[in-house]
Amino acid sequence: MTVAFLGLGNMGGPMAANLVTSGEQVAGYDPVPAAADAARASGVSVVDSAAAALAGASVVITMLPSGKHVLDLYREIIPTAEPGTLFLDCSTIEVADARAAAELAREAGHLAVDAPVSGGVVGATAATLTFMIGGPSEAFITAEPYLRSMGAKFVHCGDSGAGQAAKICNNMILGVSMIAVSEAFALGQKLGLTDQALFDVASTASGQCWALTTNCPVPGPVPTSPANRGYAGGFAAGLMLKDLRLAQAAASSAGVATALGRHATDLYTEFVADDGPGRDFSAIITTLRENGPA
Repeated sequence: MTVAFLGLGNMGGPMAANLVTSGEQVAGYDPVPAAADAARASGVSVVDSAAAALAGASVVITMLPSGKHVLDLYREIIPTAEPGTLFLDCSTIEVADARAAAELAREAGHLAVDAPVSGGVVGATAATLTFMIGGPSEAFITAEPYLRSMGAKFVHCGDSGAGQAAKICNNMILGVSMIAVSEAFALGQKLGLTDQALFDVASTASGQCWALTTNCPVPGPVPTSPANRGYAGGFAAGLMLKDLRLAQAAASSAGVATALGRHATDLYTEFVADDGPGRDFSAIITTLRENGPA
């Protein structure tokens, strides 16, 4: 039996390669030739369609851009899947779409989990991803060996959709906290503080957070942060905006007020429109500085 891996882009490609390294036979498909070529070079048996990848597969892993992509693909491939196949979706999509996808799989007699990831391309390459998992215990237990080949931490968050819920809640915290950290540095600079002085205080005081100590938005204090490379690499602002919008859609559906999450979504919408989606999300500090009082 093989693993079918559908979606071999920046995240899916390295994840599929790690499955190969762990001894799995992986049949992969991606419509983008460059992604397919890179996966082939890493040992993935690349085929010319999603249906071809499913031939003889007991596990189907997807890493796709949106819920529509996942649902459309599931409707296409579920009728041809082997009985009792595990459908493991690692995309970041709306909670409602994750639940709908899982229901499609379960109605056809398959197992399904949603398992969005945190850790970016670096984590995907190094097999150090964190997986947030939603689905019944049986499906989680079946998925765990494959997750271990691709990541380092696995949290079973609840039933179908719970993995997506955890992912978007976490990233809403991250988006809001990055704005707060960026505003603090912009204010500190205006008040005559050096970036290093503010970092040395806040990183060991009550302002400590991941956005400060790992992904610091100013160059210098954390040499490995994207700010030292012109904000290249890291977690793209366009992806942060996607996750914030997913959180707002979920908040609206659930009737929960998330004023800071909504404002962060507005700020990242403006930033991505002006700066583009490609730079690390911490680059929003450049816009916050420009828009501050003279």
